[in-house]
Amino acid sequence: MSIALDTKSKINQIENQSTEFKLVWKDDYLKTICAFANSIGGCLYLGVDDDGVIVGIDNASKLLEVLPNKINNYLGVLVDFELASSGDLQYLCLVIKQSYAPISYGGRFYKRSGSNTIEINGSDLAGFLLNHYGKTWDEAPVDNFTLEDVDRATIAKFKQLAKDRIPNIDQEQDLSVLLQKLNLYDGHHFKRAAILLFAKNPQRYFIQSHSKIGRFLSETDIQTSDIIEGNLFEQVDTILDILRSKYLKAFIHFEGAHRREILELPYIALREAIINALIHRDYMIPSNLQVKVYDDRLVMSNGATLPEQFSIASFTKPHQSLPHNPLIANVFYKAGLIENWGRGTLDILGKCVEQGLPAPTFEYELMAVKVTFFKTKGNGGVTGGVTGGVTGGVTAVLDFIAQNPNSKTREISSALQLSFRTTERIIKQLKSSGAIEFRGAPKTGGYFVKFSSNMLPNHE
Repeated sequence: MSIALDTKSKINQIENQSTEFKLVWKDDYLKTICAFANSIGGCLYLGVDDDGVIVGIDNASKLLEVLPNKINNYLGVLVDFELASSGDLQYLCLVIKQSYAPISYGGRFYKRSGSNTIEINGSDLAGFLLNHYGKTWDEAPVDNFTLEDVDRATIAKFKQLAKDRIPNIDQEQDLSVLLQKLNLYDGHHFKRAAILLFAKNPQRYFIQSHSKIGRFLSETDIQTSDIIEGNLFEQVDTILDILRSKYLKAFIHFEGAHRREILELPYIALREAIINALIHRDYMIPSNLQVKVYDDRLVMSNGATLPEQFSIASFTKPHQSLPHNPLIANVFYKAGLIENWGRGTLDILGKCVEQGLPAPTFEYELMAVKVTFFKTKGNGGVTGGVTGGVTGGVTAVLDFIAQNPNSKTREISSALQLSFRTTERIIKQLKSSGAIEFRGAPKTGGYFVKFSSNMLPNHE
């Protein structure tokens, strides 16, 4: 690699995820090399101060003889060494490549977090080791779980839901064969996913796998609460039933002579958010899915670990589906409860806007994904969103803009085969809800899905 210097004999970089500056060598820096190997790789500079200024190192030649063997003996990794100079000052750059096997030092594992080297402990360590060995949490085997612990009623419900995507699944009578087809059972051991999906009492095995609902008058003043247990299929149904019957208001809407009750927050959007939370939840984090209902909003949060290549910003546009628990996600997909296209969050946005509500926000902080749904007072937002010929077109328009940034009204109208007037009305509704915005000059600009800075994850 080439090292960029400025005119003041200074490395033209700052300390970060893949760069570390040290004045001299200390054996304790084996932890740093270990952390680089367990992360994305990096460069450890010797003879450079914290500000990147080259101060030189006196024993560079000796270090070049000693360090390669020391690093290999302690860590089992090969490091490239580069001896460089700035004027009369010599310094070293140790180039560490990412390792696809987990690397330990002294029986402990380390990784990089920003410009820091940290030890991996507890649930983080379990997840780290699983990922490095190509395993996910939900496919790990479990002892002391048998076919007798499987809830037959949930199995029967799944078979009815899945018959459109798995031909003849409703005819399968052998429970062992069924669970093997779903890759949840190998004939000897059940996987964790099987317990969460189909157990009579999954909390016996994973005590943190329940959910909570509460009505809050303020951040600290809770009025009432419910704890929801059972397997994931049961939790989805129970959470929705309790929200609808106890926590959320319903407004009356007439379509001709037909009377409809419309929940103050769209049922389909809530269902999508709940399913997403349960599927993508990091069950090694000891928190649970929490649904907090306030007078003006509903906040849903669950412990989660986002993939390194994925950011919360991806939630507001079409994105690749990267489930944290792929076995659980696959069973929900086969049950017809989710799609495999990474567009669930767009559907949530679209359903809220269709109902005349502000676009929900997505945040990631303190190892949790938080979705906030906003209510409107009275029923003006509800009736406004389901009349005027707009219903159904909002999600399509939002999806089109997300996939085609800088779109103009006429382009959207033509592509979706909507009348120009209907398209204008939908765009007005999306703008007023905060879901999209117009950028650029009137003649050359277009519409974009809006993403506000308060939805970005906190990297402090």
